[in-house]
Amino acid sequence: MSIVKSKIRTIPDYPKPGILFRDITSLLIDPEGFQLTIGMFVERYQNAKLNKIAAIDARGFIPGAALAFQLGVGFVPIRKKGKLPGTTISESYALEYGVDHVEIHTDAINPGERVLIMDDLIATGGTLEASIKLVQNLKGVIHECATIIDLPDLGGAKRIKDTYGIDVFSICEFEGH
Repeated sequence: MSIVKSKIRTIPDYPKPGILFRDITSLLIDPEGFQLTIGMFVERYQNAKLNKIAAIDARGFIPGAALAFQLGVGFVPIRKKGKLPGTTISESYALEYGVDHVEIHTDAINPGERVLIMDDLIATGGTLEASIKLVQNLKGVIHECATIIDLPDLGGAKRIKDTYGIDVFSICEFEGH
């Protein structure tokens, strides 16, 4: 875990002053770090009997697609509103100043399928929460949520566990926001 964490760079004051942006692109360009990251997820989920990996637009697509390929399961993109061409359902989530939406195709998950929801990072948990609601609306069974990074000071993983009874597994944590 410390190797993965050491490969993630921090960009101060992005996208606005006071924010410490945890950038996974430095991890993705490092073959050892990226392979180790996906390997840790494979080890955790190889016996979970998953049917689908549902990953959140856009940085969640990268580990989500790699993991789905390694596990031999389907990959489901959860996208920002208006990006999917077929019939979709939508769920809103709060932003610092407003509301945004994520969508999923209505035929992406069959009732009873076991789903892992992935993103690159959990902060307040808003996008993960909206994604949970989408998968549940399609009658999918959520095995767990997974991220590379947790920002525990913002409480998202705890809120997801307390509200939905769903664990959030993260490879590493960073203090602050």
